[in-house]
Amino acid sequence: MKRVGKPAFFIVALLILSLTCLAFMGVSNYYGDNRNVYVKGAQDIRWGIDIRGGVEAVFMPDIDIESITDEHMDAAKEIIETRLVNQNITDSEVYADNKNKQIIVRFPWKSEETDFDPAAAVQELGETALLTFCEGTTQETVILQGAQDIESAAPGVDPDTGAYVVQLKLTGEGKSKFAEATTRLNKQIISIWMDKQMISQPTVNTPITDGQAIITGMADAEEAKALANKINAGSLPFALTVDDSKMQVVSPTLGAEALNVMLLAGCIAFGLICILMIAKYRLPGVIACIGLVGQVGGMIACISGFFPQIPSFTMTIPGIAGIILSIGMGVDANVITSERIKEEFAKGKTIDGAIDSGYQTAFSAILDGNITNVLVAIVLMGAFGTPDNIFAKLLSPIMQFFSSSITGAIYSFGFTLLIGVVFNFIMGVGACRLMLKGISKFKGLRKPSFYGGAKNA
Repeated sequence: MKRVGKPAFFIVALLILSLTCLAFMGVSNYYGDNRNVYVKGAQDIRWGIDIRGGVEAVFMPDIDIESITDEHMDAAKEIIETRLVNQNITDSEVYADNKNKQIIVRFPWKSEETDFDPAAAVQELGETALLTFCEGTTQETVILQGAQDIESAAPGVDPDTGAYVVQLKLTGEGKSKFAEATTRLNKQIISIWMDKQMISQPTVNTPITDGQAIITGMADAEEAKALANKINAGSLPFALTVDDSKMQVVSPTLGAEALNVMLLAGCIAFGLICILMIAKYRLPGVIACIGLVGQVGGMIACISGFFPQIPSFTMTIPGIAGIILSIGMGVDANVITSERIKEEFAKGKTIDGAIDSGYQTAFSAILDGNITNVLVAIVLMGAFGTPDNIFAKLLSPIMQFFSSSITGAIYSFGFTLLIGVVFNFIMGVGACRLMLKGISKFKGLRKPSFYGGAKNA
């Protein structure tokens, strides 16, 4: 490793503390009663139903239920699920009651909710989703729109190739529009959107003039069914309305004070860990504590939406368990490294040599332990996340043999575990090494006993 100077400690420590402060505090101001958020902080985390409670609402069609089929109900359920996923609400429950033709939805309160008004909370899910077919990969030019142009969609199998497809049927008005567009846009993309989310971007292979088309490129039957449901959801012949008489508040399963108790317990446990690390490992223990603070700050930043590229999501009890487990892995990484440094001193190494060799010999053990967690996190996020997430697509050759199971609480655990491992390497391996090498350059700290070596060394 290249020579590291004294400023490295101050620069890295300042960056870690700045990130952590921003991640917890965020950046916002108030204009009257309105809060303007510039950088999201811990107060913007949306807590799950199990921690903070939420709302139960019943959505019903606005037409005679006798004309509504089970396929309509599946599509209506897809509307609600898509809206929830689009807003990164991963802790939710959606049930289709086909007998009574109603959709039952449970979802948590917003992070800034203070009035706990169920009616206002339900408005967050918006109105019936609008489906559009557009030229290219933007929504600038709309070709088809909603039930007036799209009659139905159904999953199927191409008899010639055996591949999974979605069979599309258009209305009379949609037929003429689509014939003109596919003739003009032959060999080009026509994208499919639900609200502002692109759900597919098939390429036109030949002009379609009979009002019936197939969408190819489906990896499996589940993907074909999911796309068909989304298309049907946006072209339902009815709107969904909320039955106000059945709306109710869902109490947190752990009690209203559970979050405060968990936070207090977490702070006490973190403080005790830091005391033990410093008492046993001296300066490496101090550096490890700074690194652990950065690891926690980085995880909070990824959960709250601090980074624009990483959307916020709902924090559940399993998600908190993922944070705790990854902090434990971070402590373990620092313990392994500190013990390796002590062993290098016992071999007669200098301070610089002991630090370099300690990190080098510890890296393989740290890597092995964390790679296992990465694989577990990827499997959990792929198996229990939405079908369009990157890990679900990565595992699609395996998951096609199992039914789809979107479980936000387990996905939350996988997510926090994964980002915890990432920040363990960034902070525990990278940042801690730079800080320790930087602080070891100060003359007053050039004693092996400060790094775990023998006092008479």
